[in-house]
Amino acid sequence: MSIDTRRVVCPHCHGVNRVPADRLGDGARCGKCREALIEGKAIPTGAQAFERHLANDDLPVLVDFWAPWCGPCRSMAPAFEAAAKALSTEARLLKVNTEEEQALAGRYNIRSIPTLVLFRGGQEVARISGAMDAARLTAWTRANG
Repeated sequence: MSIDTRRVVCPHCHGVNRVPADRLGDGARCGKCREALIEGKAIPTGAQAFERHLANDDLPVLVDFWAPWCGPCRSMAPAFEAAAKALSTEARLLKVNTEEEQALAGRYNIRSIPTLVLFRGGQEVARISGAMDAARLTAWTRANG
């Protein structure tokens, strides 16, 4: 009998952990730093951690490319946090500040913000630009993930 596991990247130390799929929401902790693996929060990330999540997370990864000066980005931030909570065991939600990570934004051809890009298995599977409310964001992620 084999156990269905998921690789989950720690939001704190970025270590890769294997967690039984049916236990994702049961308070799993990182084997390296002992912090919670699933917190229901968006994860601010730079290029190195971004790459680690794309390469190693078995959950879909939804990335919010944003900037602090962007009004729609700021107005969508609470909705993105609410979606992170609703999708906590279904997807990883990352935030990439395009002002700090210009090379990353350029590599993914981010031309307007906010832009949401959904990845599965390290490959882009869907993209949408513009602010959304939490319900639409959650539904879009589930439909495309």
